[in-house]
Amino acid sequence: DEEFNELCFEFGLELDEITSEKDIISKEKGEEKAKGASDTILYKIDVPANRYDLLCLEGLVRGLQVFKERINLPRYEKIIPAQGEGQRLIITEETIQVRPHAVAAVLRNITFTKERYDSFIDLQEKLHQNICRRRALVAIGTHDLDTISGPFTYTAKAPSEIKFKPLNQSQEYTASQIMDLYRTDSHLRHYLHLIENKPLYPVIYDSNGVVLSMPPIINGDHTKISVNTRNVFIECTGTDITKAKIVLDIIVTMFSEYCEKPFSVEAAEVVYPNGKTHIYPELAYRKEKVKPELINKKIGISETPSSLAKLLTRMCLKSHVTGNGNNIEIEIPPTRADIIHACDIVEDAAIAYGYNNIQMTIPKTYTIANQLPLNKLTELLRLDLAAAGFTEALTFALCSQEDVADKLGMEISATKAVRIANPKTAEFQVARTTLLPGLLKTIAANRKMPLPLKLFEISDIVVKDPNTGKRRFLNL
Repeated sequence: DEEFNELCFEFGLELDEITSEKDIISKEKGEEKAKGASDTILYKIDVPANRYDLLCLEGLVRGLQVFKERINLPRYEKIIPAQGEGQRLIITEETIQVRPHAVAAVLRNITFTKERYDSFIDLQEKLHQNICRRRALVAIGTHDLDTISGPFTYTAKAPSEIKFKPLNQSQEYTASQIMDLYRTDSHLRHYLHLIENKPLYPVIYDSNGVVLSMPPIINGDHTKISVNTRNVFIECTGTDITKAKIVLDIIVTMFSEYCEKPFSVEAAEVVYPNGKTHIYPELAYRKEKVKPELINKKIGISETPSSLAKLLTRMCLKSHVTGNGNNIEIEIPPTRADIIHACDIVEDAAIAYGYNNIQMTIPKTYTIANQLPLNKLTELLRLDLAAAGFTEALTFALCSQEDVADKLGMEISATKAVRIANPKTAEFQVARTTLLPGLLKTIAANRKMPLPLKLFEISDIVVKDPNTGKRRFLNL
């Protein structure tokens, strides 16, 4: 456990705790409720939000194995079927108003076990909560391809026109009935608002009219996958095409290792309403060039270009030195959507080098901080007033127009108050021009306290200045 904890830290992850289902229930609900729960050891690992490739056991193990230089980085291959033999997903123009984008792919001749199947479903749920923003941007559907026949049609229809048997249900419902059915469901009710107020609901059919799914709510029961499924059709619909492509890439790269030909994915053709077609998944590899001096300077180390290239390769970024050692060429795989800029590459080099191995140095820039004279004065005043028996009040810097004008017997124009352009509440309309309203409100709220009430406040006030528009003052 200690070794694994250290390995996680070296790889830029954090091992939160080692526990079990029984321990978790015991802590939350008591030992009585924990009886019969599983004793299987669970490792809770904190993964950075941008590392979608580490959200499942397959990706995490692969990443750690490459990091430890036990395996080489796999090459993901897109297999394009012969003309007329591949799967097609046709998008109709009705979807434009609801969820206009869709991508698709096929995992062909895959071998599931109970653990692999659970991991496959778990990854979808993690992606839904993370990059998919609770299915608002992307919704994932996975289907047993052997139970349906293409081409598939992604369209949108009136709720009354959609009828199918939802996942794990025993009878057919219309789309409106499905929304009512899941209104009390602890899991699915959180997604209903995404489409319930739309005139048309998105739906995917096969060539025989069988409903695959009604994204982003639920899949059809007819196409549900199981441990025995051999061919999986994956579709991702959404409002953000970039996120949809990333999600599809992550799912197929993580689980293509279980296909008959490991790390191969069968492409699907998507036909857009304007007649244009696109092949997905993209599985795009791209190359970036970074100067070794930049990496060394940013991290604060002095490694050779070949050593830096080796460090980056350990982080799943296949690298080699080019141009007489002047550049490092990095190949960014489809699993690393988080690599956007050279800074991301530098960060990975720093992780592989080890933050604890970076030599500590005093910065060359003179950066010794000092307190502002005004703040120093206020701190001294606060101490002396408190020592004299006064209680400090901290009130809001914004208040209503009434507080600074009417209640103090003044016209609002005479106060020189700075107004908020779009106040959310009547209580926060203007910046205070005096501390009195806040203190009087504090007294009004503490009338039950024994007298005398000795209060003070030292804070900023804001008044309009005819030359600059506004000016800040300190008030006591």
